[in-house]
Amino acid sequence: MMKLADGYRIAPNRVWRSYLGGRTLDHISGAERPEDSHFPEDWLLSDTLARNPGRNEFPEEGISKLENEGHVISFTTLLNSNPEELFGPDHCRKLGTRAGFLLKYLDSSIRLHIQCHPSVPFAKKYLNSDCGKTEGYYILGVRPECQGYLYLGFQRAPQPERFKTAVASQDSQSILACFDKISVKRGDCFIVPGGVPHAIGEGVFMVEMMEPTDFAVRVEFERGGYVLPESARFMGRGIDFAMSMFEFQSRTIERVKQDFFITPRTLPVSGNGIRESLIDARKTDRFRLERIVVKSEAAVLHNSFRVFIVLEGAGEMVCGNTRFTVRQYDRIMVPYRTREVRFSGKMELLAALPPDTADGGGARRK
Repeated sequence: MMKLADGYRIAPNRVWRSYLGGRTLDHISGAERPEDSHFPEDWLLSDTLARNPGRNEFPEEGISKLENEGHVISFTTLLNSNPEELFGPDHCRKLGTRAGFLLKYLDSSIRLHIQCHPSVPFAKKYLNSDCGKTEGYYILGVRPECQGYLYLGFQRAPQPERFKTAVASQDSQSILACFDKISVKRGDCFIVPGGVPHAIGEGVFMVEMMEPTDFAVRVEFERGGYVLPESARFMGRGIDFAMSMFEFQSRTIERVKQDFFITPRTLPVSGNGIRESLIDARKTDRFRLERIVVKSEAAVLHNSFRVFIVLEGAGEMVCGNTRFTVRQYDRIMVPYRTREVRFSGKMELLAALPPDTADGGGARRK
């Protein structure tokens, strides 16, 4: 059995996507000439393989790498070696030896394709999976030259057959006529349930949390000069399969905000800080997200493994016998067995966690 550390730095893990972006991620990593490319995402914590047709030479694309005292290890190797100390017995009993979520930085330079992901019932029925792809977004910023927005849900739901015709003929005007732009800004947090059509606007930089799959159907076949191969449009299925994934329900922008945007809820914290629950069972039982503000010194207890992302500031994190000096955009994975994390400095962080697997919480998954 591999010895488990009290905490791990998460190495950069850029993943190829069909859309363009990544200049901000290049800047964060210290690239000499930051630029947008087909690597607009950094998969922070992932035991999920990326679905990228034509990239068979990268069989482990998407899998995270962790660092501790100069050693680098694949996240999947670690979780297969010591799952109960990493995740905890309740997690392993209910979720198996999987993390239970996928966590990313996403940095778009163009608007993404209008797309849809499966709900859990759909995934169970058609994809032999206990996970769909509900997503959660936390907006980190918008490029100065761009207007922060996204499309989320139909504001004018079309008749399914008419929408199918528009998709088949790639009538972009008819497709986009179903949506209104919804403004977003730094600090906004919301969920995107399976079945709800959506697209992230250009210039948005965010943390994206989701169920641990890469399932998606895309109803626009070309963005940024790249034409999706047929296998990447509807997950290798036909257009009727894709249409059956959509929830054809109209929602006003006000209703979208009511249904999907998050109101923070205060949680306990020791010391001089603030701790808020963002994504929790009020909106989804698939994963959790918290925000922590450290004003000088603070400590937080969790009963699960988690990932901390430093949004602003700098300082130190003490995880058991391991001490990390951290700064903006660093990310640290802490196992279940390390219950308390102590912070010093001035910083704002996110904490990403799997579903609550205490008795009564967390659905059983494969």
